[in-house]
Amino acid sequence: MKNKMKKAGIFIIILGLALTIFSAVTFFTREKVVDIGSLKITANKAHHLSWSPLIGIAIMGVGGVVVLMSPKK
Repeated sequence: MKNKMKKAGIFIIILGLALTIFSAVTFFTREKVVDIGSLKITANKAHHLSWSPLIGIAIMGVGGVVVLMSPKK
């Protein structure tokens, strides 16, 4: 049990670090622009997701608490 909690805490810290470094993500979806009979025209539409780096720092703090509260040997 103690090893699983420590691994989970380390994973949470790494997740928080990734959220702090990469504070925005852009992904694309295909959108139908024209659909007339056999003529079909599509375009890529960009979607942006962004968040504050403070969220990543807070998650790293939670991970640190999980690591520190994990049972010792």
